[in-house]
Amino acid sequence: MKIIILGAGRVGSSVAESLVSEANDITVVDTMGERVAELQQRFDLRGLVGNATLPSVMREAGAADADMLIAVTSADEINLVACKIAADLFNIPTRIARVRNVELQQHPQLTGEQGFKATHIIWPEQSVTDYILKLIEFPEALQVLEFADGLVSLIAVRAVAGGPLISHPIQDLRRHIPNVDTRIVAIFRKDHAIQCEGATMIQPGDEVFFLSASKDIRTVMGELRRMDKPVKRVLIAGGGNIGLRLARALDTGEGIDWGASFNVKLIEFDKRRCEYLAAEVSSRVLVLHGDATDEDLLQDEGVADTDLFVALTNDDENNIMSALLAKRLGARRTIALINRKSYGDLMQGGQIDIAISPSHATLSALLKHVRRGDVVAAHNLRRGAAEALEIIAHGDARSSRVVGRRIEAIELPKGATIGAVVRGQGDGARVLIAHHDTVIESDDHLIVFVPSKRMIPRLEKLFAVGVGFF
Repeated sequence: MKIIILGAGRVGSSVAESLVSEANDITVVDTMGERVAELQQRFDLRGLVGNATLPSVMREAGAADADMLIAVTSADEINLVACKIAADLFNIPTRIARVRNVELQQHPQLTGEQGFKATHIIWPEQSVTDYILKLIEFPEALQVLEFADGLVSLIAVRAVAGGPLISHPIQDLRRHIPNVDTRIVAIFRKDHAIQCEGATMIQPGDEVFFLSASKDIRTVMGELRRMDKPVKRVLIAGGGNIGLRLARALDTGEGIDWGASFNVKLIEFDKRRCEYLAAEVSSRVLVLHGDATDEDLLQDEGVADTDLFVALTNDDENNIMSALLAKRLGARRTIALINRKSYGDLMQGGQIDIAISPSHATLSALLKHVRRGDVVAAHNLRRGAAEALEIIAHGDARSSRVVGRRIEAIELPKGATIGAVVRGQGDGARVLIAHHDTVIESDDHLIVFVPSKRMIPRLEKLFAVGVGFF
């Protein structure tokens, strides 16, 4: 696939790194030559220095025969104008823009075919906010991802000593919870994937990924670790777009369907921003003017009794330091927004419970549009190393290498796992946890776990339908 990426910042670099490894023809455009040069040194791609809103630059980037434009510069205006140029002058079929302006989200006619002609819009702040809300709903989880309109969930959990299944083989799971069907699709031990077989023993500290019907999540999690008490008291550091969205969601209950109420405090360093924030949330949210790395302030605001401390400023170092400080002062759980990949890898799972990367959240939103085949959803896992996809199986036994076959007969890449099958639509949809003898039918939604992105091209070929079907 020939893809043009506009913007060589953290998001653009992450997108390029992910896609260039899958044999795509990538061109990256940015106004800053040093960024472009660095990417060209690291990856096998073409770089171009120039203004992405100029037709001449787009033409030089190869827009005349490009399959996709991904506009992820730091300016919403550039991303949207580039999509319109790509549509009107070059007829690029897929045009994706990252847009951060909240107001534009309320007026889709401005960004769609009647406006700037973006075929897909990525709202990064909303993606990160939704991600954090899921972690608040399931405080024991490292990651919570939904598939099939929320019917199926993939959960990552750190196994803790004392859980009923710890130091027992996976096959004992069915005996422990006989009325719940689930599938452990991956186990990572000390950052290395280990084989998931019936006799595999789950050890304390293992990062366990399991798939189940969403209604059964808590039952399965209880087998792997002690259940934490619900999150009630939340302290947010940083009143930017994400901090405001999160505070507003916890205040109003928007996007929250588990019926909880919260005590929310929001710390912001900029006084004028504090005044704006106070006008945007109800009196139930306490907006504080101060520095989240101020130990006295955190103690005065009861950080020791806080269920969740979330650091969401625009500064990685401040987020790391404030989250570490909050943890030392007694906060039960901490989450930090960290842009730099190296920082996130260092912090995840240590004194900071969860490190969230905005670029990975954006990449997850992009992936389903990039993947070949009928991909409904695609999510980054383990900070971009692995991936989970929801793929619709098409064709019949003659035209497909998947449809009409038992799962044990499907030639999946080694390590890839079909964890669940969703059959039917709407109220009649059924969740089938995949077993070796499950037979795939046409139009089934398959939830597939892939431990390495290098397997993606093979997976795409596996789900391709033969020409004879059409």
